[in-house]
Amino acid sequence: MINEKNIQTEVDAGFLYTYLAETESDPNVAKIFSEMAAIESSHAKSFLAKKNLDISKLPNPSWRAKTLKLVGTYFGNDYVLGVLLDTEKSISNAIIKTRAEGKSNPSISDTAHVSILKNILNNNTNISGASLARFEKRHRSVGGNALRAAVLGGNDGLVSNFSLVMGIAGATSGQNEVLLTGLAGLLAGALSMSLGEWISVKSSQELYENQMQLEMDELESNPEGEERELALIYIAKGIPEEQAKKMARDLMHNTEQAHQLLVKEELGINPEELKGSAMEAAITSFILFAIGAVIPVIPYFFIGGMKAVFISAGLSAIGLFIIGSSITLFTGKNVWYSGMRQVLFGLMAAAITFGIGKLIGVSIAG
Repeated sequence: MINEKNIQTEVDAGFLYTYLAETESDPNVAKIFSEMAAIESSHAKSFLAKKNLDISKLPNPSWRAKTLKLVGTYFGNDYVLGVLLDTEKSISNAIIKTRAEGKSNPSISDTAHVSILKNILNNNTNISGASLARFEKRHRSVGGNALRAAVLGGNDGLVSNFSLVMGIAGATSGQNEVLLTGLAGLLAGALSMSLGEWISVKSSQELYENQMQLEMDELESNPEGEERELALIYIAKGIPEEQAKKMARDLMHNTEQAHQLLVKEELGINPEELKGSAMEAAITSFILFAIGAVIPVIPYFFIGGMKAVFISAGLSAIGLFIIGSSITLFTGKNVWYSGMRQVLFGLMAAAITFGIGKLIGVSIAG
């Protein structure tokens, strides 16, 4: 019922929670992370016991867990907790599946890891509001979206420009033509990605800001109606009706706090997320795409012909494997499987464009 992958996942989770506890500045949050690490460790030992194995045979943290720790060291723990919380769902799904296969009774703990952590944080009065807000931001990051975007941005640049370069290389053996095309593809793609990211962030900010202003206008023009909405929000959370009405009435004395609650609960908007810079996102997107796109172009700075084609394909394959391997930080899949899959698909795309380029080149020459 319990396989080695489940045990390794629990070991990795305990390792990462321990790391978060050791680096957390808020002692109350650090204590909770330590408790979660102990829970994960006990699960791993319990799994070993069920397999009649010696606890001393507990595996070491995987390369994935160690890499995530390294990522946290350089880029911040938000990424680590984001990925960790994102994988908790897959952990619980795996346990539920094995229980179903073994026809054993389910346990509340199977799906409670994230809920336990979140509930402890939300109900612990010793934890500061700043720490709670920081945890909520991490929880919504869904596996470190910025880090995931970095990987995918590099992948887009590499695959698209690799295919473009191979297409032109198939149509012509000229070094300068391929180099010029590759640089043009890099610049055009990076600018397109950059502009798209800027528009996406900026339009989202403007939309949310407009909705927030409308909510404030409603608070000022129709306070009675907004007070009823606040009461309904509290009632929906399980608070008795009379108490909910009193809480709503009291909150209306502070318009700013009432507005913040309505924005969060009614509109589902987190004001902290509006502070992101559209220009910063655009520049980051440009750089990440360009890093991936320059790889297949590198040999054409020095040589041309089929030799450059093979070197470009080799460098691109290495880049594709690294990207595929990096994706396993979020998926937890086998690194060789993910890496080689990425290489295979990338080379197939490039081979197709190279073949089409050859046909077009022959047709034009004829």
